[in-house]
Amino acid sequence: MLFTATIFSNAEISPGYRRIRLSAPPAFTAAQPGQFVMARVGSDPLLRRPFAVFDMGVSDTPDEAAGGSRAWFEMLYKVVGKGTALLAKQREGAEIGILGPLGTGFQCRGDEKEEHLLVGGGIGLAPLYLLAADLVKKQRAPVRLFAGGRTHADLLCLEDFQRLGVDCHTATEDGSHGERGFVTLALTRYLDALPGKAALYACGPEGMLGAVARIAAERELPCQVSLEAHMACGVGACLACVVPGRRHSPQTPDYRCVCAEGPVFPAGELQWPS
Repeated sequence: MLFTATIFSNAEISPGYRRIRLSAPPAFTAAQPGQFVMARVGSDPLLRRPFAVFDMGVSDTPDEAAGGSRAWFEMLYKVVGKGTALLAKQREGAEIGILGPLGTGFQCRGDEKEEHLLVGGGIGLAPLYLLAADLVKKQRAPVRLFAGGRTHADLLCLEDFQRLGVDCHTATEDGSHGERGFVTLALTRYLDALPGKAALYACGPEGMLGAVARIAAERELPCQVSLEAHMACGVGACLACVVPGRRHSPQTPDYRCVCAEGPVFPAGELQWPS
């Protein structure tokens, strides 16, 4: 759906990172964990920017103009370029254009004997919160988050995950929070000591996702990954966000469109750098 959203809040939560809450039509609350929106602030830059849906709900405060309660959703974003810098300047009451929710989200597995391990790097934590909330609500097995970043500042909204009852493990490259090193090392150590089964869900930089995919494949564990990609349209028309599928080669091209077929894929369907 295409709509104009009003900003309720737009606050810095960590150096360079912000959390924005926006109004939404009531139907938006049917969005699935892992889906995203395309947002536009003004006419320059021309192209919309993709953002994962971090959280959503319905406010307790009635919206008299709309004749009922007001729906809302939240996005996390990192200020890295012209579009996000402009978004960071927007204040409460300003309006931005939204297209969404879009894409294919995470599929929650129903095996109650599996632990659910969520792996996020930096802003890749954004699509994992709704997934964590859904898993905690539907599953009896433990839900654990493995959050990684270069420094403590890259570990976002851990308190929100903890309030859900999610067990949080952290790793930073500089050792400023949790274990020192890559989050995939912490994940590997945990899996090596885990007597039962697990399902993996991940979002973050390509290198991290490739490592998680290999870890899952070596252990024959189910794994879903949410890709971060530059997008122009968000609906599969421009094909600017295609990635190679598992069977891709120069002789037999196999491409997957991140915005239309993803952004969430079974890790085994994609081709990862060796």
